[in-house]
Amino acid sequence: MDAARLTATEASRLIRSGKLKPADLLEACLARVAEREPKVQAFAFIDPAQVRGVKPRPGPLHGIPVGVKDVFDTADMPTEHGSPIWKGWRPKADAAAVNLTRNAGAVVIGKTVTAEFAIRTPGPTAHPQTLRHTPGGSSSGSAAGVADFFFPLGTGTQAMGSLIKPAAYCGVVGFKPSFGLINRSGVKVVSETLDTVGIIARSVADCALYVGAMSGQDLGNPDLRPEHAPRIGVCRSPAWSKAQPETQRLVTNVTAMLARAGALISDYELQSDFGSAFQTFPHVLNREAAQGLGWELTHARDQISPALREQLDAGLAVTWEQYSKALAALAQVRERFASTLGQLDILITPAATGEAPEGFSSTGDSSFNSLWTALHVPCVTVPAGKGPNGLPLGIQIIARRGDDRAALAWAQWVASALS
Repeated sequence: MDAARLTATEASRLIRSGKLKPADLLEACLARVAEREPKVQAFAFIDPAQVRGVKPRPGPLHGIPVGVKDVFDTADMPTEHGSPIWKGWRPKADAAAVNLTRNAGAVVIGKTVTAEFAIRTPGPTAHPQTLRHTPGGSSSGSAAGVADFFFPLGTGTQAMGSLIKPAAYCGVVGFKPSFGLINRSGVKVVSETLDTVGIIARSVADCALYVGAMSGQDLGNPDLRPEHAPRIGVCRSPAWSKAQPETQRLVTNVTAMLARAGALISDYELQSDFGSAFQTFPHVLNREAAQGLGWELTHARDQISPALREQLDAGLAVTWEQYSKALAALAQVRERFASTLGQLDILITPAATGEAPEGFSSTGDSSFNSLWTALHVPCVTVPAGKGPNGLPLGIQIIARRGDDRAALAWAQWVASALS
């Protein structure tokens, strides 16, 4: 048994039964890191000697290694936000999510690479399957680390597609919970309206285990099969024109497979005001980002990448009238979304435009994620196929806000049907 390849739920079960020691799990992960990290570069910081000295607390995540995205404050490790401005910064306290992680018994194995301030310029992390493609972002290191067996769980944030897209690219599971389910205190928030803490894992059950431990909400056991098949709406979304051929085929194939598994399938089309709200998304993101990074703009402008400076300057140019109108449009469709689902249990929609792009100049297109982030609804992506280069594709499951337990249960039903 290669302990590094276990899911978090499998490892937890073995640890509780006495068949696996936390120290042995950690050593298996560190051995994998030693072998592959020079090529993958998933970590912004890791100190094997330091993490070996940590005695995990009792709890539902006892002994489980977790990679923490480098926008979360950590009292015992640097927090640099993917920016030279913050190089060497040592916070005094853990972010709330990190503190909850440690209190649940997990071991923070290291800090994972993020795109610059979790918004723009990519870090050095490579896709573990090819080392030539982006792993996605901005939660790049967490996605690559979970996929390459460095750790079974990774934290992330999402203001656009920073969790769902890299999970889909790397062939693992991403879970963006309902907005606010996990406390954001101590996280470098780019957008007050949009930023959501979530996780990347190897199974849907892992997501329920970890987010349940952090939030205190009972998210159930997604591996228990529901009494009936789901009623699924197939939503191509306002971004459908950006879907690559492999994604268009994926939606067709997935729809057929889910119907054969017993799901009641129907087409679901968002009403025009959702598309209009989607178009105003940049006004909210860019203005809030410009304000959230206002100190950096004022005191260290020349250390911000040119691409991000351009985006932040665009945010500074957004007027209060434009911003408030965009906020109102998003709030209106957010309020209406649940009722538009009618009798549907979930929607399925692409998790990304296609497979991971080659090269490292970009972390990929988040067009299939931004609207759902703005709606504050739970989103789960599960592996669903391969693209033309043999790289993973994901399908995204969407549920009503606050219905995180159902989102995970149906995501596992979808994952099982597709396997």
